[in-house]
Amino acid sequence: MANEVLFSVEDGGAAIITLNRPKALNSLSTDMLNPIREKLKEWEANDEIRLILLQGAGEKGFCAGGDIKTLYQAQSSQDALQGAENFFEVEYEVDLVIYHYPKPIIACLDGIVMGGGVGLTYGASHRIVTERTKWAMPEMNIGFFPDVGAGYFLNKAPGFIGYYLALTASTIKAADVLFANGADHYMTSDKLFDFLQSVKQTDWHSNNINSILNQLIKKYSSKPAANSELEKLQTVINHHFSRNTIEEIIQSLDYDPSEFARDTKHLLLSKSPSSLKITLQQLIDAREKTVDECFKTDFILARNFLRHRDFYEGVRSVVIDKDRNPHYTYQSLEEFTEEDKKRFFQENSVTL
Repeated sequence: MANEVLFSVEDGGAAIITLNRPKALNSLSTDMLNPIREKLKEWEANDEIRLILLQGAGEKGFCAGGDIKTLYQAQSSQDALQGAENFFEVEYEVDLVIYHYPKPIIACLDGIVMGGGVGLTYGASHRIVTERTKWAMPEMNIGFFPDVGAGYFLNKAPGFIGYYLALTASTIKAADVLFANGADHYMTSDKLFDFLQSVKQTDWHSNNINSILNQLIKKYSSKPAANSELEKLQTVINHHFSRNTIEEIIQSLDYDPSEFARDTKHLLLSKSPSSLKITLQQLIDAREKTVDECFKTDFILARNFLRHRDFYEGVRSVVIDKDRNPHYTYQSLEEFTEEDKKRFFQENSVTL
């Protein structure tokens, strides 16, 4: 367990956090998050630590999200349920520590960065993507909702791009992540390696940390080879996803004869009706909220989803049995009513 997250400090003042579960795509557990939280707080108070590097072990990804197989066990007992609730509580606390951290945090979004991995990186001061980046908020695929502050940060994407990413659970690459405001810089993976070596070897004990860091980033960064596909689609995405209900989004897509509209409608209708409706409401409500307020809503929603059969059915179909054939309690958008939706935004109002 102790080796699932590694901590080290360079003489020059760079401290490094490495998620170290490469075989599990560095999926997060409570046992990883607790020491990360404590180490970040310890380093914040240590004047010798000047900046933080956040990276994942292995070449496949930074972090594929939370350990869903463990969360699936939450339906088995009260202890397991409390353990799952504790996971979300600690995860959200770590994410907020990163948002409010007073020292630079460099997040390496190399390879797979999904769900909880996005949550760990979004609040970092310097976020770097590579040609290997595969970024997504995939919670819609398992009958859940985009958490880890997604209500806050998906509203920071241009127009209604964030709504499209949340509701379709689409996976995007570097240029799109930059366009959606999920990252700040692009480096090829070999240049990222060189950049990280330079960061580790630099003496950061001067007062010009940001200036030196910006110079290093400029030295190793470039533009992605491909342009953003989302940017090309922004007008049409804004047209369809600016609606206030899922039914209106579907109707708008129905009127559009394009292949994009047809595929997007099919994709949406394959998701859990409850997840779709709750997520759209979450995003709408979050438009004027602070990041702290969004995480409070996330915790209410997460606790209710842990008591919602369709979450476990979604996980079963994708992660456990992998048949991709979920049998949700709510089979249609009409079956999941406004009253059903409202209950999810109220403390402890859903029961298995």
